Amino acid sequence: MSLDTTLTRISVRLCLWFVVLALLLGPVVASAPAQGTNMGPEDESKEISVTVWLNLHNKAALDSLVQQMYDQNSPNYHHWLTMEQYKTQFAPTAKDAAVVRDFLASHNMKVSVIDQNNHFVVAQSSVGDAQKAFNVRLNRMMLNGVVHRVSTSEAKVEGAAAPLVAVVQGLSDLEYATNVSLAANPATKKPYAGVSTSSAGADGLFFSGQCLFAPQSVNFNTAGTFPSASYFGNRYGAPITNTADGTLPPCGYDPAELQTAYGLTPLYNKGLTGAGQTIVIVDAFGSNTILPDANLFSQLNSLPLLTPSNFQIIDSAGPGTATCTATNGCEAGNWQFETSLDVEWAHSIAPGAKIVLVLGPNNGLSSLDAANLFAIENGLGNVISNSFGTTEVSLLDGDPAELVVENSISELAASLGISQHVSSGDSGDSLALDNAAFGINSVSVNANADSPFVTGVGGTSTFLDSKNNIELQTGWGTNITAIAFGTAAPPPPLVPTVPLGFQGGAGGGTSAFYAKPAFQDRLPGKFRLVPDISMNADPQTGVELILTPDGNLADGTFVFVAGGTSLAAPMFSGVWAIANQQSAAEGGHSLGQAAPLLYQLSNGAITDVNVNPLDTLLDVSGFIFNPPTAPVSFQSAPALAQPLENTRFFVSALYQPASTEWLVLTFGTDSSLFTAPGWDNVTGLGTPNGERFINEVLEVARHR
Repeated sequence: MSLDTTLTRISVRLCLWFVVLALLLGPVVASAPAQGTNMGPEDESKEISVTVWLNLHNKAALDSLVQQMYDQNSPNYHHWLTMEQYKTQFAPTAKDAAVVRDFLASHNMKVSVIDQNNHFVVAQSSVGDAQKAFNVRLNRMMLNGVVHRVSTSEAKVEGAAAPLVAVVQGLSDLEYATNVSLAANPATKKPYAGVSTSSAGADGLFFSGQCLFAPQSVNFNTAGTFPSASYFGNRYGAPITNTADGTLPPCGYDPAELQTAYGLTPLYNKGLTGAGQTIVIVDAFGSNTILPDANLFSQLNSLPLLTPSNFQIIDSAGPGTATCTATNGCEAGNWQFETSLDVEWAHSIAPGAKIVLVLGPNNGLSSLDAANLFAIENGLGNVISNSFGTTEVSLLDGDPAELVVENSISELAASLGISQHVSSGDSGDSLALDNAAFGINSVSVNANADSPFVTGVGGTSTFLDSKNNIELQTGWGTNITAIAFGTAAPPPPLVPTVPLGFQGGAGGGTSAFYAKPAFQDRLPGKFRLVPDISMNADPQTGVELILTPDGNLADGTFVFVAGGTSLAAPMFSGVWAIANQQSAAEGGHSLGQAAPLLYQLSNGAITDVNVNPLDTLLDVSGFIFNPPTAPVSFQSAPALAQPLENTRFFVSALYQPASTEWLVLTFGTDSSLFTAPGWDNVTGLGTPNGERFINEVLEVARHR
C-alpha cells in the first residue's frame, strides 16, 4: 500500500472517530482433543496391498552428485542426468526386483506390479501373511473418527531380499489430503454455495475483485437501548446485498486480476506464457468433468482452450483406474475441487504451457508416490505440482517409511532437472490438526513440502487496488471474533465479544526429520525450514473456480471461490514454467529445482510479505456501552484479534457474512507462525515479482 493511500485512510478514520465519539459519548471522556484410540488387532484375513521399495545402487554417490548439480562452484552445476544415465548408475536392477518378488511369493503374496525401473514391487496379501513376512503387528486405530490400519513397528525383511529392501508401504493405511480450502462463512465454517455459471458477466467475472474496502463505522444497540456498541475500521468484502456492479460478494479474483497483480502481463506481451513447457499436475481420483469445466473457465476468462495438443490426462495405474465418485473418498475429500483448482490456475498463470494431469487411483500414500514417480520416470515435464500432504509428525509416528520414499522420489526429480512444487498445508503450525486427527500434541510442517529436494510453497492473503495492483499482503492466517448477532436489523452487540479463534492458514515451520539444505545455510537452525516461496492462498482473498461438483453435467456447473496452498503451488508452477521457457529461449536447459535459485534473488525479484505498521492503524477497534456496570469498554484492535500468539502486526476488518451477524476478520494471524522481514515460516522469502523475478532467476542460473 502506498504511503499516500495509507495516510488518506488514516485521516478518514480519525475524522469519523471524532464524529462517532461526539455523537455517542457526549461529554464522556474515554479514560480436549480427540485422541487416537487402539481398536484392537486388524482382521488377519483382510486383504491389503503392500508396496516394497528397493534400495538404489550407489546411493551415496547419487547424493553427492545431486549436491554438486546445485553448487555453482562445481563443474557438475546444472548438468542433469538423463533417465538412461540414472538407470545405468543408480536404479535397482531387474535381478533385484526378481529377488524381492520371490520373497513376497514365498510368503503367499501375489505380485501384481513391478515398477518399470524396478523401484518398487506391489503385492496383494492377507494381513496375517503380511505380519509374518515383515515381522510386524497391525492394529486398528481410531483417528479423528475414522478407523485406520497402523503398524506397531517398522517392517523387517530377512534372507536374500533383506539388503535390497529400503522400506515397505501399505502396512499402515494413512492417506494424503488435499490442501484446497473453499471460501466459507467464518462463523459457521460452511462453504458458500456455488453460483450457476449462467450468472457470469459479459467479461467473465462473477465475484467482486475488491476484498478490502475503505474504513467504516458500524453501530449496534439492543432494542434501541443498551448495551450498544460502535466499531470502526477496514471493511472486508462487498456487502451481502451487492448487485450494483454485477459481481457477487464477498470477493474472488479472476485470472486477469492476478496476472496483473503478479506483474505477468509484460511477460505475456513478450510471448513468455510458458510455451514449449509442460506442467505436470499430480492428483488422486481427478474430476470426471475436468475438461468441460476447465474449458468453460478458459472461455469466460479469454484463456486458450484445453485440447489434445496442450492437455492430457494419464491414469498412472492404468486406464479407468482413477475416477471420482461419492463412495470412493473423492468427493468427501474434495479431490474434484483440488483437480479443477490445480488445472485452471496453472493454466491461468502459464496459459501457453501444456498440462499433463497424472492421476493416482486413490489418495493412499503409495498411490500418490507412484503417480509422482510415473511422471518423473516418463519425463512428462520439468515442473511438477503437488497440492496435497499430511503432517510430518503423523508420518514419523505412524508411517516413517513414507518420508524415505517421498524424499527419494524428489531427489530423483532434482537429479533430472525437474522442479517439484509442494503446497505447505492449510492448518498453520498443525498443532490443532495433529491433536484432532492423530492424537499427537505437536506442531508440524507438512510433508512432502519438507523435503530438501522440493520447493515448498506457502500462502498469503492478497488485497488488490482498483487497478489490480497489490495494495497489501499478509501471510495467510485468519482469526475471527464475533461482535454482533441476532435477528434484529442491525443485530444487537455481543457483550462480551466472542473470540472464535484461528480458522486456517499457510503451513510452515521447522522439519523434525530433514537436515537444513545448503541453499538455506543463511537461515538459523540445523533443520529444513518451510516454505521457500508463496503466493495467494487465503480463501477469503481466493480465486474463482468452475466445476461440476458431482461430476454430472446435467446437475449443473457452478463457480466457487477457493484458496489454500493448493492454489499457490500450481500458480508458482506456472511462474516456473515461464522461467524455463525463457531459459530455453536463451539456449539453456531446464532450471531444475527452484528453491536453490530463490535464495540468491534480491528483494526486488521476490516481494517480502510483511505487514507495514502503517497498515495496522486502520485495524478494527471499538467501544461497548453498557451502563451502569461498565459505562464504556474500549475494544482494542489486538483484543479483537486474539489469539495473537507470536504475531505483532496484522490487518483486521469488519465483515458481515449474513444479515444476522457481524465479525472482525483478522489477516496475518497464523497460529504460532508469523510473518517477519526476510524469510519467515508463513511466506518463505515472499512472492515472485513478475518480469524482474524471471530475469533475475536466469541471471543467477547463468552465473558460475
